[in-house]
Amino acid sequence: VGTGKIGPELTFGITMHELKGEPILLIKNAWGGKSLMVDFRPPSGVPLPDGHKHKDKAGAYYKGMMDHVKDVLADPKKVYPEYNAKEGYEVAGFVWFQGFNDLVGPYPPADPAAGKKSVKDYSEYSRLMACFIRDVRKDLGVPKMPFVIGVLGTGGMGANEGTQAFRKAMAAPVELD
Repeated sequence: VGTGKIGPELTFGITMHELKGEPILLIKNAWGGKSLMVDFRPPSGVPLPDGHKHKDKAGAYYKGMMDHVKDVLADPKKVYPEYNAKEGYEVAGFVWFQGFNDLVGPYPPADPAAGKKSVKDYSEYSRLMACFIRDVRKDLGVPKMPFVIGVLGTGGMGANEGTQAFRKAMAAPVELD
């Protein structure tokens, strides 16, 4: 937070402004090297089991993200001087672009008999992503907020079987309530 660096959100914001014809405020959180399994673990995602080496860190970045978003929304004028409190604002969506640390994370093999050659079972990522979406909507008071998941592009069009399995796990929550 506060590094002054930009990424794909810049052109996303410009495009949204052009499409909507109104001001767009993006609240950016971008911490590299974090996972959904531990760092962004949502409150409803069930705590990590006792003895897990990162149990004490679980959800710390989820909390930091929510604190930052709520701080900005409490006084948008701090970051957007032209903000008009009479017009108010709408929390209109959430974009999630994360995943590499989960791709390489400690998920179990889909086929234990295949050993290290097995593709990983990323169903826990899908479950946690669904919990994350529900929790963010609840914590921001926007129960129907659109959620966009930028599926991991590692490997491009020729991504290996493991990356393709992870991409499917990232997209799986769209099929859930």
